[in-house]
Amino acid sequence: MTTFASETDTLTRDALTVLQPGFTGTTAPDWLLRRLGEGLASVGLFGRNIASPEQLAALTAQLRAERDDVLVAIDEEGGDVTRLEVGTGSSFPGNHALGAVDDVELTREVARELGRRLAACGVNLNWAPSADVNSNPGNPVIGVRSFGADPDLVARHTAAYVTGLQSAGVAACTKHFPGHGDTAVDSHHALPRIDADPVVLGDRELAPFRAAIAAGTRAVMSAHILVPALDQDLPATLSRRILTDLLRGELGYDGLIVTDGMEMQAIAATYGIERGSVLAIAAGADAICVGGGLADDETVRRLRDALVAAVRSGELAEERLADAARRVRELAHWTAGAATAEAGRDGTADVGLTAARRAVRTTGAEGFTPLTEAPYVAAFTPVANIAVGDETPWGVAAELAGLLPGTEAGTFTGPDAGGSALAAAGDRRIVAVVRDEHRHPWMAAALDTLLTVRPDTLVVEMGVPQAPARGALHIATHGAARVCGRAAAEIIAGV
Repeated sequence: MTTFASETDTLTRDALTVLQPGFTGTTAPDWLLRRLGEGLASVGLFGRNIASPEQLAALTAQLRAERDDVLVAIDEEGGDVTRLEVGTGSSFPGNHALGAVDDVELTREVARELGRRLAACGVNLNWAPSADVNSNPGNPVIGVRSFGADPDLVARHTAAYVTGLQSAGVAACTKHFPGHGDTAVDSHHALPRIDADPVVLGDRELAPFRAAIAAGTRAVMSAHILVPALDQDLPATLSRRILTDLLRGELGYDGLIVTDGMEMQAIAATYGIERGSVLAIAAGADAICVGGGLADDETVRRLRDALVAAVRSGELAEERLADAARRVRELAHWTAGAATAEAGRDGTADVGLTAARRAVRTTGAEGFTPLTEAPYVAAFTPVANIAVGDETPWGVAAELAGLLPGTEAGTFTGPDAGGSALAAAGDRRIVAVVRDEHRHPWMAAALDTLLTVRPDTLVVEMGVPQAPARGALHIATHGAARVCGRAAAEIIAGV
């Protein structure tokens, strides 16, 4: 009887160990602290959990008071996807800006400084970098989160990012394996499909992951995508062929495999989060990411019980669950040692702005005279994808207002956006701000309207600069981070 109880305790603890749940609020709820005592080994943080660096440090200290080796994970890519600076915009440009500069040492330095700030707040696992090759310009979810469309460029910057981040004692989680760049569907909403043949996949999608593995990435995140050339039936997150045979076998990866969020519709709508989690662990995943939408104790209980039941029924091998839990604990052990080694080292506070300035590309600058009077900023705003979120400010208006006091701004969307912006601007000089003009016909039409009536309009593209440059001055920032807006504003104001 005692032996059975011990086995039950071990099984339950292992089931909790492989979960990476989220929660609501800026302090840890009682249920989360209790689960840490029962075996939960990881916690995922989102923008809703962060108010300031001081508050975040207090929160992670609260978690470690319950379990000193807890993995505290965050989705902090910098650029458009920020949780650390969700209310203000990031101090670091994202991957696309770094790829535009194409200085691997700069990428390494940016990642190291970002990692240093995370480590100072007690975060030791970052669900970054995105190693996706943005080969489909219409991709609705990757875009500026990618270093670019060239596999070799993406590979060298992925490796540099991994090295820089981990030199600060924060584990990198390279994503989204085997590559989310050639999709036209956002996996938050449905299951994307990539129909590339195996040779293209090997040369393009897999190249950055090989580089990340060679650089020693401590974690890899799976993608909720269907790749028939690799597995005709199951998405990557649930595919043994992709996670075990390809990632572990062919690519030789031996670190932690983390799933993308299991409540994303690509998995939840077809399999449900309980069965999806069981299939993911059976396929070779080691940690289940959940909590972006479902962030409560009931979700943790449901997933724990589903894993335990799957072992008892024989659907999931107990050895596979135990191996997954072991990998989680091994990563926790590495982060503890890495954090100690990096303690007290200084960072480079302005590297993000330096990188953003270097990433800017202009067309028409030769004949441009910087503005001396406050303009009207017309932001043509698309619906943000879920990874980016709509709570983080973006654009150039706030930065321009600091340089040219009296700057006014408005947000416009839809078929009447151009006319509405003209009416709102009056006789002020117009700065039109767009994000992925090539993906939004209404946005291109709005610029047509503006430039027909006001050819002196300045255009700032803060997404992927795929559309032809136009306007009296065209500025491509390669991302919408706060520092990217600052870099563009400096050019407009002649600073």
